[in-house]
Amino acid sequence: MALLKTRHGLSTTHQSQSAEILTALEAHPAFRAAHIVLLYYSLKDEVDTHEFVRKWSREKRILLPVVVGDNLELRAYTGPEDLATGAYGIEEPTGELFTDYATIDFAAIPGVAFDVAGNRLGRGKGYYDRLLPQLTAFKVGICFPFQLVEEVPAEPFDIRMDTIITIK
Repeated sequence: MALLKTRHGLSTTHQSQSAEILTALEAHPAFRAAHIVLLYYSLKDEVDTHEFVRKWSREKRILLPVVVGDNLELRAYTGPEDLATGAYGIEEPTGELFTDYATIDFAAIPGVAFDVAGNRLGRGKGYYDRLLPQLTAFKVGICFPFQLVEEVPAEPFDIRMDTIITIK
């Protein structure tokens, strides 16, 4: 798929675009009002969230996903010293398991692509497809501009994002 090839060839604009996208994210009223926030610890080809996670963990309770079998568990982020390399080479928190999904106020969700209707295309394993139906939080897809496309294939059971944040 062309999007995956483009993502793997990200240039030095990756950091500056990530910073712009995350500035827009932190300015969003739903993020500002949130106390418990689900983020993700980014892979190299995703909007870089590493410093963002550290920064906001001083003010909000930050949760990160952990791959366990075919599912994502949520764990509290307690600092970079409490991260361990998990499935797919992703740094994952070793902190306490979080199961009170109804208390999550805001969720930033990665994807391979998003469309203007809020549909999301993942990496194909269905991890977020299984997690998203359990969340009542405000859901935001964050992506680079080339990842926002005209239309993403979607099924009636797919959970749409409430908004997509990228840059022009």
